[in-house]
This record gives sequence, structure tokens and C-alpha cells, in this order.
Amino acid sequence: MSVAISIKNLAKTYANGFEALKGISLKVNQGDFFALLGPNGAGKSTTIGILSTLVKRSSGSVEIFGRNVDTHVYETKYDLGIVPQEFNFNQFEKVQDVVVTQAGYYGLPKELALERAEKYLLKLGLWEKRNDRSRSLSGGMKRRLMIARALAHEPRLLILDEPTAGVDIELRRSMWDFLTEINSNGTTIVLTTHYLEEAEQLCKKIAIIDEGRIIEDTNMKDLLTKLDSETFIFDLTENLDVVPELKFPDISARLIDQRSIEITLPADRNVNDVFLELDSKGIKVASMRNKTNRLEQLFISRIEESNAS
Repeated sequence: MSVAISIKNLAKTYANGFEALKGISLKVNQGDFFALLGPNGAGKSTTIGILSTLVKRSSGSVEIFGRNVDTHVYETKYDLGIVPQEFNFNQFEKVQDVVVTQAGYYGLPKELALERAEKYLLKLGLWEKRNDRSRSLSGGMKRRLMIARALAHEPRLLILDEPTAGVDIELRRSMWDFLTEINSNGTTIVLTTHYLEEAEQLCKKIAIIDEGRIIEDTNMKDLLTKLDSETFIFDLTENLDVVPELKFPDISARLIDQRSIEITLPADRNVNDVFLELDSKGIKVASMRNKTNRLEQLFISRIEESNAS
């Protein structure tokens, strides 16, 4: 399998002595939908800045599709599309022109640039706004415009830095569908996000970075198997005054209110055991949900372990 990104012993120390990256190594294969997660200040944006050559590394090497970013500047830039956190397009330019101008930077003739603009503005629901000034767009529309602009030259690798920040749930899910589509068509995607359910939903591979070090680098599926326990909220059909005594000693329960019970059980315990136990006590369940996202639980525990070591 071809390697899309190869990072070896990457370090970045700023003039004030702050070590943003401490010799990280990372590989992203072609076709991956890869999550790069970490708390604020962990080194995610620095890593992306180095990949795009906007930030100068202190040491280490970076290759994109087998080409060194220093010796093959044009080729690696053409393979790469970046969607940064901040809106950085001309707010007074028309929506269509933002995409066409970007395509021009990569040498696309105007006819092809217009064709690409139409293609991606249609896919991202912005075609009807093509003649509007970009400053008039909502925050969610501006996010989609950033993605359309990054795809104008149809790069093989797309890096998304918090692409759905501040976007409502409905729009976020439509963006998920679009990103899943282009990934299935061959575009390698690297995603940073604080919405961990987004990473769990979309990504097959995951790396967690904390204080400039990679503390986890694995498949999403393999990581989720490390979850020791899960906590569920059971909404009841009738009021309950006391916590029911469960026959399983490895399952804990507490009453949130008269209509809700919080129950924590080991990962190897089947949640159906809880349903059967509650039913045997005449307690009827109206609905059930996870208290937190599974990846969120693991993410928090790994960060806590890293900070303790």
C-alpha cells in the first residue's frame, strides 16, 4: 500500500524554548481516513503547519506520497489540500471566484477552474450562492467554501483542521457524507476535530498526540476494544424512588432522577443482562443511550495516563 504521509522524528522548538513537537513519527497510508486527535496545544496544528511548509521544523523529515517536501516543493503542494481552522479567503470575493482563484494558483486553465468550481459548489450546497460575496455566507457555509477551495485542484491528500467547528448538527452530518464519498473515491483524508463522535464515525485510523508526543497510533476498531467499561443512561417509563439492587457485582447503578438510571458495566458484559435484570424487577425501560462517546472515554483515559507518566 502506498504511503501518503511519512513523518520521521519530527521536532519543533520555538524561539522561546517551547517544544511543540518532540520527535514524532507517523505514517498515513493512501486511502486512509485518519484522525489526529489531542487536547489544545498538543501539537496538531504545528504538525499540519509543517506538512504544508507554513511552519519550519527544527528536525526530522516529511514525505508526501514518497516525495520530500523540501526537494519536491511543487509536487507535494499539488498533492495536498488544506482546510485550516481560520477563514483565510478574500471575504469580498464572490463565492465562485474564491474557488476559481485557488484553481488558478495551481495552473488550471480558466475553463477547467470554472468546471471544478461548479462541481464542488454543487456537491457542497453552495452553487446558488456562487455570485454572493463570501462575507455574506453563514459560518457553516464558509466552512464548506473552504473545503471546495481546497479541492479545486483535486489533491490526493486533504487535511482538515477542525472543519466542522461551530457548524450545526444537520450540516455537520451532510459534510460527513461528502467527506466519506470523496474518501471512498480515493482521496486520503487527515482530520483533526474536538467532536470525538465525528472521528469515531468517519475515521478508520487514529493517532493521539499530547504535549508534542504520539501516545496512541492504531486502528479505530482496535482502540475501541481497549475500553474497560461503558456507562449508559436508562430512561424509564415510570418513576423510581430507590436504586435497584442488581445481582451482578461488576455492574454499578445510581439514580439520576426518578425517571433515569446511570449504569456502568464492564466492556465484556452484555448490556442485555441489564435489560433482563431490570425487567425481572418490573422496571420498564423507555430508551437507552451512552453517557459519553466511547472514543471520548478512551481519549480522556489515555491523556490522563500520559500526564501521569
